[in-house]
This record gives sequence, C-alpha cells and structure tokens, in this order.
Amino acid sequence: MHFLCDLVRHDRRPHEIPAHHRAHDRAFRKAGLDSLLYYAARTSRTKVFHGRHLFLGGSTALTPIEEVQPFAAYAGDLSGITALHLPPWVEKHLYEPGTEIAGMSNWPEKIQAIVDRTWQLDITLLAGIPSWILVLAETLRTQISGAENLQALWPHLECLVHGGVPLGPFENELRTALGPTVNFHEVYPASEGFFAAQDADSAAGLRLLADAGLFFEFLPLSKFDETRLTILGLHAVPLEGVKPGVDYVLLLTTPAGLCRYVVGDVVRFVSTEPPRLIYVGRTKLQLSAFGEHVIEKELTDALLAVCQRHGWTIINFHVAPIFANAAAGRKRGQHEWWVELKVPTIETPTGPVMAPELDAELQRLNDDYEAKRKGGGLEPPVVRLVMPGVFEQWMRSAGKWGGQSKMPRCRSDREIADPLAEITRFHTEN
Repeated sequence: MHFLCDLVRHDRRPHEIPAHHRAHDRAFRKAGLDSLLYYAARTSRTKVFHGRHLFLGGSTALTPIEEVQPFAAYAGDLSGITALHLPPWVEKHLYEPGTEIAGMSNWPEKIQAIVDRTWQLDITLLAGIPSWILVLAETLRTQISGAENLQALWPHLECLVHGGVPLGPFENELRTALGPTVNFHEVYPASEGFFAAQDADSAAGLRLLADAGLFFEFLPLSKFDETRLTILGLHAVPLEGVKPGVDYVLLLTTPAGLCRYVVGDVVRFVSTEPPRLIYVGRTKLQLSAFGEHVIEKELTDALLAVCQRHGWTIINFHVAPIFANAAAGRKRGQHEWWVELKVPTIETPTGPVMAPELDAELQRLNDDYEAKRKGGGLEPPVVRLVMPGVFEQWMRSAGKWGGQSKMPRCRSDREIADPLAEITRFHTEN
C-alpha cells in the first residue's frame, strides 16, 4: 500500500484537496454539529443557540478549475466552502455575517463590514482564528462607545470556538477582549476534514470524531521520512493501535478521494478510551537543523512559560536556525528567536534576559535539545525583539494576511527568518 503526498501544484498555488458535497456534508456538517453538542453537554448550557453565531472565516468566493474541463469543478477556501453548505435552518437562525459579507476577500474591509452589521445583534457564539478575533474586538472597542470588551457589547456572548493554532499565547489577551465569563471551546478542523473537538476540560485533549466518515491511521513520527513514503505503510497503525504519549503523523482516507493521505499534522494521544489527542505541530514545521528534533508545541510552551513569568503578552513569533560559519567566527549553530510582544509592559523585555530563560525551558521540555546544548553541539539561542507590525508586514508580503492563514512558528531553514531580517534591517552574516 502506498501513501499519497500533498497535492502540490507545479505553479506553487496552494494545494487542492478533493471535496464532494455528500462527503462534505458528513465530514464537516455532522462533525460541526457534534462539536456544538459537545459544548452544550460539557457546559450544561443551551442558550448559545438562542442568539447569532459569528464566524470569521475565509471568503466564500469560488474559482472555476480549468484543468478539469468539461467537468464543473471549483476551488475555494475550506471555511468559505463550509459556509456555502450550511443547513438552511443554521443559515436562517444562527449564521453571521451573512453570505454577502462572507464572500469578501479584503480582510480590513471585511472586518469593518462585520462591525457595521453585527454590533447591534445578539451574538452568543464567536468562531475564528485568535489573531483575527483580537482585531475584531479592537475595531469594535475603538468604534462603539462602551464596548470595553465584547460581552459589554453582546451581553449573551458565552462561547469562543477556536482552533488551528495553540491558544496559549493569546489566552490572556483574548480573555480581556472577550469578557470574563466567555467559555473557550477548541475544535480541530482542516481542509481535509473535521478531526476532533473538545468534549471535556481542555487539559484532557480533543475527542477524535471517529464516526464522521473519515478513516484515520497514525504513523509514528520517529518512522516518518518524506522521501520514503511509499515504503512506510507497514509502520502505520489504526486507531485501536495507538498509544498515549507517542507522537504520530496523521494519515487520512476520505470518501472524497484521498487515500492514506499525509495531512502534515503531528498529534499525540492523551487517552485512548475515549480517544483524545492534542495537536503538537506540523511535519514540515519542525526545528531540527542540528538534530535537536524540536516541535512547534515545545517552542510555544517554552515561550509562553517565560512570558507568563514576566507578564509579557505574545503577539507573534518564529524560530529559525543560524548555521555555523567559520569565516564569521561561528563554530556551531544556534537558534534564533524572532519575537513580537505587546507594548507597553510592566517589565521591559530584552533579548539577553529572554534568551537564557528560553534555553532553560526548552532543555526542560526536549531531551534532544538538552543533549545538544550540554554536549556543545549548539550555541545558546539569540532573541530578536521586533517592533510592532513586523510579522504583519511579512504575512502581507507572503500573501498570508487574513482568513485562516497562520504564522509558521518554526522552520529548519531561513526561508522566513531572512525576510524578517530584511524587514527589520538586521542581517546575520552568512
């Protein structure tokens, strides 16, 4: 049996995932409704269904795919496609911001249109990427008198549905922006399917949605090698074969046509009865230029621990390697942290203060990194604190501003770090 790699187009446009309306209804509509039922069950609250649900998703606009003519096929953002296939009762009684605004692709204009339409509505549920939720909250706060937080504007707001990025770096700021009694409800959707949703305390992980038309398999991350996918099938295990505490690459078979598809996500099971997991990173977004095998979750947890200790709020960050260069006097490599924090802060952050604390936290979290540091294979990390707006500028230049786009937290190359250096006019000698 063979794995299928990501369907990456030769013209470097985003990869296209096959989606059939019947498969979509089962994989997304049923799973989405199940996730809301999980919320109602675990909180013993049903009033969330008494008001409107505001979803900050991608554009609903669809583009014809010429390569499959004469068949009628279209491409679009997954969150936009989902909005186009809502049950009629959801669209009539719950869904905001309406089909016209949902079709907008210019995000600053879309946020303003959402503000104009919804500020007087009874919003009970809000869903979207944390960074855009914060932008919406700030826009409302500056334009609507008395809206010091969203619950002051929408008194019945009780639930934030979030997923796609770890909440930790945004949690305190979101709590301030939303209001003191808003519940956080985590889900795990992707372009290929709706995988899991929160059914208990957040520390328990997310419940795998194993009855929504998707077949899951799991390949131990220790066996994963993107250059040898066709011979790794024997190492894949079904759901009943997974073990808690092991990092797995998620494989997916769908009724829409994907077969043993490498999603690119790495997950770790917290329990197997029932199956609950956490997202720990991407196969392509790991930091292992020097054999340290650091994953996205460990970097996020390390930075969050340091910032919580000092009362700093994270806006964005990225970690990359600086490679050894004898001519520049660097005998060994090191990690370079690019960090944007919210200002002002009570305690002024500096790179020399943050670097040793991040180093210690990461050694505590990752044995391979600890071995490389104590064995002399890695120099101590360096921290570049950047001015507000640097990450936004990079995301705009990379076409990743708005919608469901996320900032890559780490790479084993300098594909992102070098443009950040250009923006900030800081240059590391090659």
